[in-house]
Amino acid sequence: MFTTSVPTGLQLSLSHKTLQNPQLETLPTPPTKSIRSPSNPFIKHCVKLRHSSSYRHSHGHALVVGTTPIREITRFQECMDERRIVIDCLLLLDGIEVPKGLCDSCSQIVHVSSTVIKKISGLQSIDSIEAIALIKIPTSFCNMEDYKGEPNFGRWFPSPHRILVLDGIQDPGNLGTLLRSALAFGWDGAFLLPSCCDPFNEKALRASRGACFQLPIVSGEWEHLETLVDEFQMKMLAAHPPENCTQMAESSSLSQELADTLACRHACLVLGSEGHGLSDKSKESCELVSIPMVGEYESLNVSVAGGIFLFMLQPSNHRTI
Repeated sequence: MFTTSVPTGLQLSLSHKTLQNPQLETLPTPPTKSIRSPSNPFIKHCVKLRHSSSYRHSHGHALVVGTTPIREITRFQECMDERRIVIDCLLLLDGIEVPKGLCDSCSQIVHVSSTVIKKISGLQSIDSIEAIALIKIPTSFCNMEDYKGEPNFGRWFPSPHRILVLDGIQDPGNLGTLLRSALAFGWDGAFLLPSCCDPFNEKALRASRGACFQLPIVSGEWEHLETLVDEFQMKMLAAHPPENCTQMAESSSLSQELADTLACRHACLVLGSEGHGLSDKSKESCELVSIPMVGEYESLNVSVAGGIFLFMLQPSNHRTI
């Protein structure tokens, strides 16, 4: 890890990718503990972190809005890393004290005006927003496009019993909700195929409530997923509502009986995009499974359907019923 200068004197740790873009090292550094102007260079830096996926990942940081997700993330990271400092910068609304439990987790604390909070968060109403944090993108996230060397899925997914695979999920709200559900039902990680949105997108973060900082996530191509499947001999299932009688005969129905047959097997569940459904590759590679429904509904929203699948197929040692 390396450090470089950023606005307002805050030292943010950057990944090795940052050094490939020298423009990121030329930001001014006026020292301050309070920022009132939305035109401050550091505030512009924060807004770019919110807007741009490439900027986020080149700096190795994400912007987390709201005290509750910030506290959840720090609590989890402290348990995993056994260390206290997990927030590089905590931005607090003027007059607000450091939330309980976060004081020892912050490297820097800066008080900002309500105008600045609104600018950084991008929200019209900030009535419930008192804190925004700059937190390192966790090492549990890996983008195979940037990874050099042989894939090490045993390190990224220490217990790959249940892996959620997202095939072109572009709506950040759906992606965040699915990651949150996967974490809630004890799944071991997520694999993002091409065309998925960034899990550290502001809306995805809001929907996931910080789950992307807690759930191991790998972003890669089909060839990487096939390596994972082969390495751990995983059963591949894909959620797919049948479009006609032929497909209905070829697909299985989600049931407790199906879940029981998979109890002792490694398995991954593929969910397709909102507009186009599963890719042809997913349909060819997976056993298609549908949710039995009353009436003639074509399908459910992917986050709703995904939640049902994640609950029904959750690891047996995590079942709540």
